[in-house]
Amino acid sequence: MGIEGLTRLEVWKIGQDFAVKIYREVLPLLPVEEKWALNQQIRRAVQSIPANIAEGHGRFYYQETIRFCYIARGSLEEVYSHLELAHTLGYITDDVFARVSSESDRMNRLINGYIAYLKRSRQGENEPGAPNRIKDTIEDYSLESDIPPVQD
Repeated sequence: MGIEGLTRLEVWKIGQDFAVKIYREVLPLLPVEEKWALNQQIRRAVQSIPANIAEGHGRFYYQETIRFCYIARGSLEEVYSHLELAHTLGYITDDVFARVSSESDRMNRLINGYIAYLKRSRQGENEPGAPNRIKDTIEDYSLESDIPPVQD
């Protein structure tokens, strides 16, 4: 892991590229009156995507890495929501919206793929502190006491 490992992580690199694309192609199109509102919301959310992937990568334990990927995915959804609003308000053109929406979809697939990979590989499972992780089962989430537990 470490910085060298991060720079080889495809999902992080694409997240960085997505942030740059938003900065270069969307933010300049927003009106001046949105400088401290929509503009700042988009900036924070799009920066959060690669930042959370990086933070999770540095945690060395797959469950924490997955948790930060979920946060990154939430930030991606936030960016998309802001882009949809900007498009609806006429701040960005159909063409720009289509391009960044396509990139957003790609980013979502990459994050989901990375999460799936982490779940399969269970990297860091034997790291110090790993035995103290939260151990829950599907039964812990049953709302009905008469529902039989799920068997693996």
